Amino acid sequence: MRRGDYQYIWQADDWPRWRYDLASLARSLSEVSLAQGLLLGRMADVGMGPRDQASLAALTEDVVKTSEIEGETLDADSVRSSIARRLGLDIGALAPVDRNVEGVVEMVLDATTGHDAPLSKERLFGWHAALFPTGYSGLSKIRVGRWRDDAKGPMQVVSGTLGRQRVHFEAPPADRLEAEISQFLDWVNLESKDPPLIAAGIGHLWLVTLHPFEDGNGRIARAVGDLLLARADGSPQRFYSISAQIQRERKAYYDILERTQKGTMDVSEWLAWFLETLHRAVEEAQRSLDTVLAKTRFWQRWAATPLNERQAKLLNRLLDGLAGKLTSSKWAAIAKCSQDTALRDINDLRERGVLKRSAGGGRSTNYELAGPS
Repeated sequence: MRRGDYQYIWQADDWPRWRYDLASLARSLSEVSLAQGLLLGRMADVGMGPRDQASLAALTEDVVKTSEIEGETLDADSVRSSIARRLGLDIGALAPVDRNVEGVVEMVLDATTGHDAPLSKERLFGWHAALFPTGYSGLSKIRVGRWRDDAKGPMQVVSGTLGRQRVHFEAPPADRLEAEISQFLDWVNLESKDPPLIAAGIGHLWLVTLHPFEDGNGRIARAVGDLLLARADGSPQRFYSISAQIQRERKAYYDILERTQKGTMDVSEWLAWFLETLHRAVEEAQRSLDTVLAKTRFWQRWAATPLNERQAKLLNRLLDGLAGKLTSSKWAAIAKCSQDTALRDINDLRERGVLKRSAGGGRSTNYELAGPS
């Protein structure tokens, strides 16, 4: 089954004997390993509270962004509440959570906190069922917790909006999946001779190549990558999100994926991209930790100040980087209160020195945090 002048890697005679040039990857491996060590060392020094908050932020971003890559938007507050509840973290009032949020959270947490447990066919089926609790993907009924059957034709991996979709590659036929997945799981569960970060990159690529389900393959492949990265870190706590970085570099991700699928079993280029993307994810986590520490200092400073639930919620939104300017109207919309109540909340915080009017302004009065956060 050839496509023009190329074949897919799963059609190669030496499939799936992955090859790579370790010498060409050595520098990237060293750099990302150093960055991970610096981040984990910093996390060890900040104390349990900030460490838990950093992990919560990373997991929340991971769940939200892994769904965004597939075109699904999840409410970040709901995701954060679901994760906090499952991990026993106190974040104050919890947002409502729906089944779609719970399913993605369940999969990501099972992959990371249970990284030492064997990966099995039943576990993959469980992840898939968690992603599609109603048995539907959108309006389409799908095979949940079972391999795809290709009844509607070959499985094609596409990106882009409906009507403007781009086909990147075709996955192996459904009748090969049982044997293919068995080989994949044997590799995941046996102690690999590959460097752990290389194994994470291969594991992600391998499952994406197989695309064993009717839907949800990208999210499950990234969960496999997270599981292998957690094994590499030797920790169930996640402080960085490669899914979020892939979302930020989505076009490059699909481009390298397509080139790799139409190449040979030498996947050095894919692994170079994976390691560089992972490095950027770790660097982004350093910036996220700065935000967490700033929040910690802020709440330590104002610990004795009595605040109502609306004020605490809006101050946290400001500390997390509220999009746009804070006005009384935006306060009322977010806090679900009247404009008069919003102004009373704001003026109370201004009198206490927590908030101040922003310079400039414009047609509406804007507010920001006063002093160091």
